[in-house]
Amino acid sequence: MNSEIEQIKSRLNIVDIIGEYIKLEKAGINYRAPCPFHNEKTPSFFVSPSRQMWHCFGGCNEGGDIFKFVMKIEGVEFIDALKLLAKKAGVQLKESSKKYEEIKTQREILLSICKKATAFFSTQLEKSKSGLEAKDYLLKRGFKEETIKDWKIGYAPSTWNSLCDYLIGLGYKREDIINAGMASEKFFDRFRSRIIFPICDASGQSIGFTGRVFNSEDEAKYLNTPNTLLYDKSQALYGIDKAKIEIRKKDSCILVEGNVDCIMSHQSGVKNCLAVSGTALTTIHLGIIKRFSNNLTFAFDMDLAGNNATKKGIDIAINNGFNVKVIAMNNEKDPADIILSSGEEEWKRIIEGAKPINQFYFDLALKNKDVKSIEDQKRIVDELLPIFKKIDNTIEQTHWIQKLAEVLSIREDDVRQEMKKVKLPDQEFEIQKEKKGKPRRELLEETILSIILINPLMVEKLNQEQKELFTFIEDKKDDSYIIMKSELLKEEEIDIDDEWHKCVYEIENIYREEKRKKIIVEIKEKEKEGSFEEVKKLLLEFNKLTKKDDKK
Repeated sequence: MNSEIEQIKSRLNIVDIIGEYIKLEKAGINYRAPCPFHNEKTPSFFVSPSRQMWHCFGGCNEGGDIFKFVMKIEGVEFIDALKLLAKKAGVQLKESSKKYEEIKTQREILLSICKKATAFFSTQLEKSKSGLEAKDYLLKRGFKEETIKDWKIGYAPSTWNSLCDYLIGLGYKREDIINAGMASEKFFDRFRSRIIFPICDASGQSIGFTGRVFNSEDEAKYLNTPNTLLYDKSQALYGIDKAKIEIRKKDSCILVEGNVDCIMSHQSGVKNCLAVSGTALTTIHLGIIKRFSNNLTFAFDMDLAGNNATKKGIDIAINNGFNVKVIAMNNEKDPADIILSSGEEEWKRIIEGAKPINQFYFDLALKNKDVKSIEDQKRIVDELLPIFKKIDNTIEQTHWIQKLAEVLSIREDDVRQEMKKVKLPDQEFEIQKEKKGKPRRELLEETILSIILINPLMVEKLNQEQKELFTFIEDKKDDSYIIMKSELLKEEEIDIDDEWHKCVYEIENIYREEKRKKIIVEIKEKEKEGSFEEVKKLLLEFNKLTKKDDKK
């Protein structure tokens, strides 16, 4: 196994692999980005091409090689990451390596079932009578042949067990078919008489499905795979596999509501587009999008004033550091309808006219209102002031207050007085939480070790007591993480001498404080035992440590 792992590593560049998931920027000999595993404003996630390692020097302190990165960002086991990277590297895993080749993880089994189901649905669309009718409907709705094939759109027949029987015939277990979301608990096909849209992960593997009703009286127009080991609606973004590179390239993501909107946008040439289907926008969705861009354009329902879920999603995005714009739809049509009725160029023109979020809210509040009417003025003010109050930039907030006062022909001071009355909920937003970082002592030890790698002679500046105290110096000299950190210190041109003295001074104080706390505990224990001579010795040691701090 080790030889194949090394072979994979030798064929793949860690910058290319991680670059498929997040937007990396050159930083000296390394690359950096905001960490995809915790929320941060200053990029602290570094990738070292020379070491073929990555590490977050910020809140979460995660790090490792390409296998560790894929395992963490895809949420998979090592075996799954191994096979995924082997495929990318063109490395054939030997069948004789039973330790991993014969092991079928539960995730891998479900992925296989979804893959077979995707093929089954595609065949039904192309060859069954009802499937061809569904395909004809898609073509009339503006879908091109290549689009249908590229997005693997299929059809689920109206029968109760066609897919289940097919999968059983391939040797899959009933339990696994149910766990993949392909069948109900009573083992009937979940999707029947529906046009099927496979939902893929970032690697392009089918993990779930959306079924749109076709020639059926089923009340539910759309039906999604239930949450499974593979598919979680709070994490899945439709089109992520096809859009991620374009989002990074354009540094912008367009978010639409439905699968059809997303597909038609891609077909029109606007490929930096994703859909959140069947659920509200979550912080997890935003965390995934943020790997590729901080610029987010919403192409949702025009009537945001009455759409609290959409407004909440926008608020969450803003509070998580996104630059948000909103597309004002023509006559409240969705993107697919715009493209079908007005053409692809019209869709592109509308995107170019996307408005910054506060401008959009302002225009929306004034729409169909009489600015001279007292009643309409009150409605406009009530709608806009809670939005303005959330603006944390004073200059921008003042701009909108002045503009509102000017449009309504009222005093700016009156607008401000009214805004003081507005009360926002204490917890208005969801924010991606910072993960707890390493203890300060450990960070200082790592910095000292990194400085020693840059200049080994720094150790000679330590006195004998410090050398005895800093036992960590002999333990981690060959740690790849420490080597990477030393490279970053050199790139940032930090004053090494100054940094050294600061770290040594601070860590000595930490050690002494730890030692004092330990002595206090020992004194209490010896007092209980009646060992007063031991107590005296411990007190002397405690006082000695305190005097050293006083001298400093």
